[in-house]
Amino acid sequence: MRSKAPDLLPLFRSQHQAELLTWLYLHPTAEYPMTELATRFGVPLSTTQREVQRLVDAGLLRDRSIGRSRMLRAATDHPAAEALTRLLTISFGPPAIVGRTFQGLAGVDSVHIYGSWAARYLGHPGPPPNDVDVLVIGSPARADVYAAADVAQDTLGLPVNPTVRSRAQWQDASDALVQQIQASPIVTVIPSPAE
Repeated sequence: MRSKAPDLLPLFRSQHQAELLTWLYLHPTAEYPMTELATRFGVPLSTTQREVQRLVDAGLLRDRSIGRSRMLRAATDHPAAEALTRLLTISFGPPAIVGRTFQGLAGVDSVHIYGSWAARYLGHPGPPPNDVDVLVIGSPARADVYAAADVAQDTLGLPVNPTVRSRAQWQDASDALVQQIQASPIVTVIPSPAE
């Protein structure tokens, strides 16, 4: 079953290939059974096997067998790994997923990613982030924010931790959390209409 090239970044062979690479390169320290990945992306195992073999042959994935399971991980030592990770992150990673899931929520003025994920994205050194911290500015229903965070978390395979601040709270210099967020790297995902 061949899927068409992804609309967002059609340089990948298929949507399946882009999803597979994104998952493995955005979880660079983890290793996954091929059958689990086929199930996660809703792709027949035979299709996943073909895509995986092409990527292993190209040196972009590493594989090994444990019993009857074929385990896969990103080839982080590949010369293109850093650039590929950046490209996948921009096109299919947290900014794209958080933007898509939070877009259109009533009462949202803007959405930002902060904390360790934003720091790594902006080039600050450190270990791979274990979660994605999301700042929502506005007055949305909290249930809607948490539902969007759950969708993003399921897609990314990383905990997504939303924080909501009203426009007035965001401008309150005495709010300790606001001070901490404003002093750290921030990636704007959905800009305020006034920006």
